[in-house]
Amino acid sequence: MTTVIELIEAGARQLDEAGVAFGHGTANAFDEAAWLVLWQLRLPLDDLDSVADKTVAPADAERVASLLKTRIETRKPAAYLTKEAWLQGVSFYIDERAIVPRSFIAELVADGTIDYWLDDGTRQVLDLCTGNGSLAVLAAMTYPDVHVTGADISSDALEVAAINVTKHQLDARITLVQSDGLAALPGPYDLILCNPPYVNADSMEVLPAEYKAEPRLALAGGKDGMDFIRTLLASAPAVMSERAVLVLEIGNERENFEAAFPRLETIWLETSAGDDQVLLLTRDALVGP
Repeated sequence: MTTVIELIEAGARQLDEAGVAFGHGTANAFDEAAWLVLWQLRLPLDDLDSVADKTVAPADAERVASLLKTRIETRKPAAYLTKEAWLQGVSFYIDERAIVPRSFIAELVADGTIDYWLDDGTRQVLDLCTGNGSLAVLAAMTYPDVHVTGADISSDALEVAAINVTKHQLDARITLVQSDGLAALPGPYDLILCNPPYVNADSMEVLPAEYKAEPRLALAGGKDGMDFIRTLLASAPAVMSERAVLVLEIGNERENFEAAFPRLETIWLETSAGDDQVLLLTRDALVGP
C-alpha cells in the first residue's frame, strides 16, 4: 500500500520527466501532482498535511495513475481534466469551451487596488472577454451594489460563464451578452475589466501544448498582440461614463503596448507578477487633450 504523499511525489517526478508546462493554476510539478492526486481521491485540496500519510488502496492508486497519464499524453491543462479552477480562492467550473481563468485583474479586484478610482456612483461594471465568467463573478461578489455585464464573442464561452453565474447564485446581478468587442454593448459603464486576447504572433507559435489546448480566439492578438486592444481603446470612451476607468491586462506585451500607444497616459498596477501586466486607463486619458 502506498500513501498520498508518495503518490504525489511519484506523480511530480513523472510530470517533470515528461516536460509538461504549468501556469493554469499551479507553477510547478509538485503542486500540479498534488492537485490531481487529491482531486482524484476526493480529498481536501487545501489541507495536504492532514492526509499526506493516508494509505491509498491499489484500485485508487490506479485511478490516480490513469489521470496523470492522461495529463501527460493529452497535454491538456489540469483544470480541463478536473473541470474546476480557482481565482482568489473561489471555485469555478471550466472546460475546453473557455480559457482557464488566471487573470491578475482578480487580485486587483479582491485586494481593493482599483477602489481608489471608484466611488458611490459606480453601478455598472463590464467584464469584457469574460470567458468562463470568473471576473464577472468576483466583481459582483466584491461590489454588492453593482450590476455586472459579462460579454464575450464566443457563445461557447458564454455557456460556461452561465454555469458559473448560476453556481454562485448571481443570475439577478450578472447579465451575459454575446458581443464582438463593444459592438453590442451601449453602456454607459463605470468600470470596465478586460483580459483580452493579447499574445503576439511570434509568441503564439511557441506556446506550450497546454496553452494551445485553449481556445485560440481567447489568446491570439495579432502580429504585435494589440489588434483587439487598438479597437477597444478607440471605441471605449463612447460606452464609458464620465469618471469611468478601464482595467486592462496585457500579459508580457508591455513593450508592444507602449509602442502602439506611445502618448497614452497609462497607470501601471502592481500585481503578484510585477507592475507590467495590468494597466488602468481613465476615460479622460482615452479621449486625450
